[in-house]
This record gives sequence, structure tokens and C-alpha cells, in this order.
Amino acid sequence: MDYLCQHTNSYSRREFLSKTGLGLGGLALSSLIGPLDLKANSIEALNDPLGTHFTPKVKRVIYLFQSGGPSQLELFDYKPELIKRNGEQLPDSVRQGQRLTGMTAGQKSIPMVGSVYDFKQHGASGAWVSELLPHIAGITDEICMIKSMFTEAINHDPAITFFQTGSQQPGRPSIGSWVSYGLGSENENLPAFCVLLSQGKQGAQPVYSRLWGNGFLPSLHQGVQFRSGKDPVLYLNDPPGISGRDRRNYLDHLKKLYDLEYAQSQDAEINAKIAQYEMAYRMQTSVPETMNISDEPKHITDMYGPDVHRPGTYAANCLLARKLAEKDVKFIQLYHKGWDQHGNLPKDIQTMSQSMDMPTAALIRDLKQRGMLEDTLVIWGGEFGRTSYSQGRLSPENYGRDHHPNCFTMWMAGAGVRKGISYGETDDLGYNVVRDPVHVHDFQATLLHLLGVDHEKLTFKHQGRRYRLTDVHGKLVKGILA
Repeated sequence: MDYLCQHTNSYSRREFLSKTGLGLGGLALSSLIGPLDLKANSIEALNDPLGTHFTPKVKRVIYLFQSGGPSQLELFDYKPELIKRNGEQLPDSVRQGQRLTGMTAGQKSIPMVGSVYDFKQHGASGAWVSELLPHIAGITDEICMIKSMFTEAINHDPAITFFQTGSQQPGRPSIGSWVSYGLGSENENLPAFCVLLSQGKQGAQPVYSRLWGNGFLPSLHQGVQFRSGKDPVLYLNDPPGISGRDRRNYLDHLKKLYDLEYAQSQDAEINAKIAQYEMAYRMQTSVPETMNISDEPKHITDMYGPDVHRPGTYAANCLLARKLAEKDVKFIQLYHKGWDQHGNLPKDIQTMSQSMDMPTAALIRDLKQRGMLEDTLVIWGGEFGRTSYSQGRLSPENYGRDHHPNCFTMWMAGAGVRKGISYGETDDLGYNVVRDPVHVHDFQATLLHLLGVDHEKLTFKHQGRRYRLTDVHGKLVKGILA
């Protein structure tokens, strides 16, 4: 008491009123800028999604991301005129002064090169598909092909980051995190956003964990990577000597400590950590069951090809994606590396196509026979396309292609999109979009729309600004909607 009197006497009446007034004013200003919302930061709120803005057509998404930029000219965009003019210089009237990467900007010669692989029309839709993809050719009537994609980034890192987060600069939430934040999970024992990385060739472009990061969203919404091997999810299993009962007791006491800390700081991330710990505890049972494919019938594993029995392969991950979809995981992201073919393209793209073709078609057929294609959307595509001219030396048997953001091909299959159509068109030399261009933000806006979300309304306030996946861009691609 004497101490308090002594401490109080060190201030004059004028100083006391002045400092108190400033403090109250600061509190008032703080409440206006960022009002304290205890409910918004609670665990209950973290597990309570924002919900849809209208009736969704898609219940879950499987995104088969082909990292490296697959060549549309060898796979889906048939260009007989390019083949006819093989070896001729790319006309300036076609290039139109557009920038090139540093890998070909210094080339004195930029000869056009047509695909060495044959194309044929398939299905009732008459879609042109390369001989490299015989299995995908068999499901063309299920596919909505978009041949007029374009992006702004010309190098891998910013291009992949742009597709996955809506920004070329790292730090923004990924698509799956936005979906988790907006729609939550329908399975309390598995995350809403799961990630699978398949093995690619050595030297392939790296895939960074920030591509499935939560950015400034609560950490509960970051993607959870499922790995091949003994521990599919790191740090999920109990350490030696720790039983399930011990872990439960530990979590209960940890929650009490976090509750005390939260009561003082009101930091929402504290509750996000508690929710993650609880999810990890429930996943101890659900993950081993999901990752086990030994109970899959032989006729199912045969569909996916021989690689399905090798954990970590693209085939194995396609089957795991179906199993996660069966568990109502909302967003499943699969990364398949190895498509960056600046040289030796004819041989390398054949290898990549063989690893991808059969499992991809099997996934579509598998979902369809289970009735799941009616409410599941499958997406296939990379971060950009490849040039219609050769990078480096062109020979009759060999060539390469550089990065090309101006036009490339993606496709979707399943819920909410039209079947057996080809949307958009590129010029005769496969260099520019000439009809129905689709920007990356348009693709993102359309994806959210199919999930029942208005991309302009799914926002998060961070550092005084409201952010969204599509930034301030994006329009609905109505021509592909069923």
C-alpha cells in the first residue's frame, strides 16, 4: 500500500489525467480499427466455416497439378499448320514483341517446331488427343478442355505461386486454405485440405511447402502433406513409451495452459494450435486406415497400373486421392513433378505421359463408377505452357520448348462443368489465344463458384486490407459451366 501511494505521488494531477485520457483514446481507436471479437477467435468459430453463398455444384476437389509446365502442343492442342511449317522462323507478327525468358531471349534463331507425335480425334466430342495419352483419350467425353488459358508469370516459382495462391509473391493463402477457411471439413477426423507429392525425375523444379501454406489465415487451414513411407504425416504417431491415454492426458493439460494464455492475449492462433493438436490426435486412427490400399480389389488397382503398389508414385497418389475423397476431404492437391522439358522433349515427355496417363484416366473412371464424379471436380494442368518454337538446336529427332505463359491447356472433369467440350482457341501456330481467353484469376473465380462461393465475398482482413484469392480480378467462365 505504501508502495502504491509512493508510486502514485510521482505523478501530478495534470499528468495523471493526461496519460489516462490518452490511454482511453487509444483503446477507443483500437476498437474502431480492429474490434475485439471473442467469438471470432474461439475454437468454435475456427471450426465453424463461413458457408456457401449459393447452392454448390461441387462437394470436393481433386487438383492434379502437373509441375513444370506440360507442353500443350504435344498433348492436347493439335496444330497441323505448325507441323507443316516446321523449321521456319517464328514470324514477328505472331510474337508481337512479347517477352521471352532469359534462356531463349539471346537465341539468334527461333525456329518453329511441330509435335513429332500423332493426334487423333476421340469420343463423341471428337476431341484431338495425342498418341501419348491413349487412356485419357478414352475419357474425352467426360472432359471439359480449356485451350485458352494464359498467365502473367514466365518463370516457374512465380507462376506456380500465382496459380496456387493468386499472387506471384509468396505469403498469401493457397487455394486449399481458402476453401478450408470458407467451407470447413465434413470429416472431423481428417483435415479439409490434404496434399500428396508424387515422385518426379531428378533435377525437376522443386515444389515448396508454402504452396499449400495458410498465409495469413489461421494455421488450422494449412494443407497437411501425406507422405509415402512409415509415417504418412510427420509427428503424428506417439513417441516410444507414450500411450494413447498419456497423449490424451497431455493434450487436456496443454489445453488448460493455452486457455490461460488465450484469456490474457486473445490471440486467435492459440486456439488454432489447440484445434490442430486435437485434429492430430483424431488422425492417429483415420490416417493409417486411409493410406492402406491392401483392401482394394485387384480390378481396381489394375486400373491404376503397376506403379500403384509403389508408395509415392503418381499412380499410388491418384488412388489415395480417391480414398481421401471418399472420406469427404474437401480439397485434395496432388503435385506431379518432371514436366520442365527445355531439351530432349520428345523422349522426356513420353516418360512423363506414361507415368500420368493411365492413373489419371483410372481416377476419373473410378470416381464415376462409384457415383462420385457427380459431386467431385477433377482438375488437370500446370503453371504455364511451352513455346511453339524450339529452345536450342532443332533436329529431326530432338528439340526442346521454353516456358510460354501466353496460351496453354488445362482440363476439368466431373461436377459442375460441361462434358466433352473444348473451350477457347489458339492461333494456327499455337502462340496466342484468339478466342475466349481464360486468365488464372478467372479459373480461380470459377472454381470457387462451383463450390458455392462468390470469390468477391470470400475475404480475410489482414493488416488493414481485405484480401481474397482473386485479389481484385477474376470473372466467371460461364461457357464451361454445366
